Amino acid sequence: MNQGKLIIFAAPSGAGKTSIVKFLLDQNISLKFSISATTRPKRPNEKEGVDYFFLSKEQFLNKIAAGDFLEWQEVYADTFYGTLKSEVDRMLQNDEYVLFDVDVLGATNIKKIYAEKALAIFVKPPSINALMERLENRGTETKTSLCNRIDKANYELSFESNFDITIINNLLNEAQQEAKQIVMNFIN
Repeated sequence: MNQGKLIIFAAPSGAGKTSIVKFLLDQNISLKFSISATTRPKRPNEKEGVDYFFLSKEQFLNKIAAGDFLEWQEVYADTFYGTLKSEVDRMLQNDEYVLFDVDVLGATNIKKIYAEKALAIFVKPPSINALMERLENRGTETKTSLCNRIDKANYELSFESNFDITIINNLLNEAQQEAKQIVMNFIN
């Protein structure tokens, strides 16, 4: 039986989970990133197969029908995210520590499947107002998309109790150090 483990990060958009995950990947603690598939457009700084597997809606729906996803969600209308089973199985067979950056429903599904082999960490903003400021400062949101993300954030915050641990990201460097300690404790 393999010794690989799963570390799952989830949070409302803008809470800082991706910044924490990137920090952890730079820490030399043998973590391998689980790259999600998505139908959302690629942002200018993102790379195919590094940040996401960018799929058309048709490609994504075909993979759903084929049962290729460990979990998937239509996070926003016609915007899908999912974790390819083949990627996770390959990493676990290699006894790797797999790091996930997924939405709250995906995290809940992965945790249910892998139980004690997985640690589910919820990253929470200090407040909804702080979250709104962070999203506005990104400069990537329209008024409509900002409202949608805040509505979604309020819904996602209701899932906090499904997670093993919560990190409140008030100051990013402190949240990163807290996450590192939690992950080190879990893999050792």
